[in-house]
Amino acid sequence: MQIINKLPLIGIYGGTFDPIHDGHLRIAEELCDTIGFQKIFFVPSGAPRLRRTPVASRDHRAAMVRLAIRDNLRFELDEREISRPGITATVQTLREYKCELGDHAVLCFILGTDAFIKIDQWTEWLELFDLCHFIIVARPGYASLKETQQLPAITQQEFSTRHIVSVSDLAIQSSGFIYTAQTSMLEISASRIRALLSAGKSIRYLLPESVLDYIKSNRLYT
Repeated sequence: MQIINKLPLIGIYGGTFDPIHDGHLRIAEELCDTIGFQKIFFVPSGAPRLRRTPVASRDHRAAMVRLAIRDNLRFELDEREISRPGITATVQTLREYKCELGDHAVLCFILGTDAFIKIDQWTEWLELFDLCHFIIVARPGYASLKETQQLPAITQQEFSTRHIVSVSDLAIQSSGFIYTAQTSMLEISASRIRALLSAGKSIRYLLPESVLDYIKSNRLYT
């Protein structure tokens, strides 16, 4: 872990985005303001190993993200994982970012409490702490990581050792910290949106109008 001077903070926001919705976008917007991200890359996963196969195709999910973020200069779509054959591995993506950005930026990987609880099942998961900081955002229905008993012992040990309480600490070193961010918890989920669409009900105001129009025109999730 390299000790660094002040460098731009770059957010990496991974997920299936099946579909992307206002909950994703609001979290990213708030993190830009509270943490000071210069940019957040939205990285739709190709074939995730620990989740069900996404319902929408890779191309459709990327197109929806592109539409959702097109008016925000701080957001950018990264299609590397959906272009990569085989199972998606976050460690490979972060290795690539590290090679591309080198010592010119600090990488911060954004994920929800529900995903962090299972992080010990990720490929080469301990190496991730050498590649980035983790920004944990709360998810409805999940207790604070400080309070939860769901963390395996080895993950709890890493959390206790690496957890920081000040955003400014992210600039002390280039990787290895865990920061729990306070963001709005909108009661929106992609699975709920898919269920509503399947039942023929409205999903208006749960995601951007451009994404809603795309879903309708391509008859997704029905």
